[in-house]
Amino acid sequence: MATSGTYVTEVPLKGTAEKHYKMWRNDNHLFPDVVGHHIQGVTVHEGEWDSHGSIKIWNYTLDGKEELVKERREIDDENKTLKFIGLEGHIMEQLKLYEFDFQFIPKSEDDCVCKITMRWEKLNDESPEPSGYMKVLKSILVDMEEHVLKA
Repeated sequence: MATSGTYVTEVPLKGTAEKHYKMWRNDNHLFPDVVGHHIQGVTVHEGEWDSHGSIKIWNYTLDGKEELVKERREIDDENKTLKFIGLEGHIMEQLKLYEFDFQFIPKSEDDCVCKITMRWEKLNDESPEPSGYMKVLKSILVDMEEHVLKA
């Protein structure tokens, strides 16, 4: 059986949990303009931008290389949580399972944290662990902060 694991981290953010959640839930089409150094394109493959179960294709850069992932989105408005489930793309050439949750948790009137939980399972033991993907997720969150504060 191939190696599997879970990475969990919390990223402190300025701005309300509601504002950050809304940006990630509804406004993915803005990401290439806001964090183009990370995300070069996002398109809806199936569903709507903000619909539960929608499928999107993301073009992004990881460690200087352009990659693509197709993911399905699950939305939990009550807990301000988004689940991204990898379906196809570069990462799925190495992993059998790739999914992550963003949960936006209020910490004060003006601050929150995003708890990222990433679950993965390698296709085989020769594949590298996907720690670079966790790093880029954290970086995107932090780089989005300024835009969220202006919104």
